Amino acid sequence: MPTMTFSEIYKLFGGMVYNVALQYTQNGQDAEEVTQDVFVLVHEKMNAFRNDAELKTWIYRIAVNKSLDFLRAKKAVKRWSFLSAKGIDEKKYEMVHSEFNHPGVQLEQKEALAFLFSCINQLNEKQKTAIILVRIEGISMDEASSIMGLSYKALESVIGRAKIKLQNIINESKEDE
Repeated sequence: MPTMTFSEIYKLFGGMVYNVALQYTQNGQDAEEVTQDVFVLVHEKMNAFRNDAELKTWIYRIAVNKSLDFLRAKKAVKRWSFLSAKGIDEKKYEMVHSEFNHPGVQLEQKEALAFLFSCINQLNEKQKTAIILVRIEGISMDEASSIMGLSYKALESVIGRAKIKLQNIINESKEDE
């Protein structure tokens, strides 16, 4: 473990974790909850950190995984409550996260960003993570590949497929209007 205290780690990486969580949840309160979950796990696992990766990369990986876990849990609760009330087979329907409450986004930009994130939310987890890390967070391809546990070439491929899928989703949405 680095010679940093937990408090120093939180001060250094708290904003980064919150921003990653916010990109996934698009909601300030949910991002705060994910951030807390991340740092609870970081605190619990500080002694297990082996310096195989940079501390920042390790914390990013935890933030991505906790964000994905949060969305899965939220989707499961929504799906279960809605479908159980209706008696519907849940596998037939895939709910898309539609709430968009991203602080810092000016009112006139909210609609366009809500549309973009609704499209990003339709990507599979790997594609969504790649787009968030590289295109939204601005992380280098090398660091993102390390965070995701992919080779550089594999990450390039994931991003390429994600771009194509996003373009198709956007085009389909425009046709539906």
